[in-house]
Amino acid sequence: MTAATDQARPVREEDQLDVAALDAFLKKHIDGLDGSPTLEQFPGGASNLTYLVGWGSRQVVLRTAPRGAKAASAHDMLREARVMAAVGKHYPYVPSILAVCEDNTVIGRPFFAMEPIRGVILRKDMPDALGLDAERTRELCHGFIDRLVDLHAVDTSDADITSLGRGEGYVERQVTGWAQRWRQALTEGTDPGEDIIAWLEVNRAADVASCVIHNDFRFDNVVLDPDDPLRIIGVLDWELATVGDPLMDLGSSLAYWVQADDDATFQAFRLQPSNAPGMLTRNEVVTYYTERTGRRIDDFRFYEVFGLFRLMVIIQQIYRRFALGQTTNPRFKGFGQAAAYMGQRCRKLMEQGR
Repeated sequence: MTAATDQARPVREEDQLDVAALDAFLKKHIDGLDGSPTLEQFPGGASNLTYLVGWGSRQVVLRTAPRGAKAASAHDMLREARVMAAVGKHYPYVPSILAVCEDNTVIGRPFFAMEPIRGVILRKDMPDALGLDAERTRELCHGFIDRLVDLHAVDTSDADITSLGRGEGYVERQVTGWAQRWRQALTEGTDPGEDIIAWLEVNRAADVASCVIHNDFRFDNVVLDPDDPLRIIGVLDWELATVGDPLMDLGSSLAYWVQADDDATFQAFRLQPSNAPGMLTRNEVVTYYTERTGRRIDDFRFYEVFGLFRLMVIIQQIYRRFALGQTTNPRFKGFGQAAAYMGQRCRKLMEQGR
């Protein structure tokens, strides 16, 4: 059975673009675009925006930032396009870049267009149409981790890839940088979270390696072959990718990994079917990763706490935009409470070592 591919939807009112200006730019830079375009928006994603632009059967996917103030290092579409071009030479799952726009006057901010990868993207729940039992779901899970292992094995001697990172000290920079972002994102009544930051500083691990990392590797950022859903044919959302520590990448990925026995509150945050029968637990994911890479991990707690704290910051940044009236998307209304819950999860993990 062929599963339904990921479908775009009508554009949210606050995310509308100047279609005429967009059409003129894309036709100037991409061959074979004729007629009047249609514009739709893909669901998911609370940070950057992804659109489907179509001229009959010819379609391109467009990535751009949302309106409103944002963290200085976030939403950098030009860098994301550069990352994709560099990594795509070595990792066959990266979509091809078709055009990059640095001119803010076209739609109000930079954007890029890429070839669509038509396939299935797993959202919150596993589609029945995939027909995956527990055994095949486990196989899918292994394949998902294998693609992360493959990414971490990309040759970093390529100058274009080397330029993406900042050298040694990645873990230290991440702890310091995300602590700074957290403090800048605070809103009235927010828990300061200084105990979590202090714990990360005291327990900070040394860099174990330097490799290409995705920094947002989860099921709703990979594309499955609709005819063979165990085969991953694309990896999306390269905004945060860089050259850095692989265990930090794994920890960030596991922050989104809500397993079947997690509490009801965490279940409400689930963005992917990581709770489905056959899916590995977080501990099993770490074990499988270490078996595939040969990397030894004596205590994964630091990476798990960091991943949750990083997610806590991302959620709070989005909530700050909502609190300041820079977005009216109603799904962001509860993000302040969501950030507070992530802080509680951090503290539970921190307590385990006492």
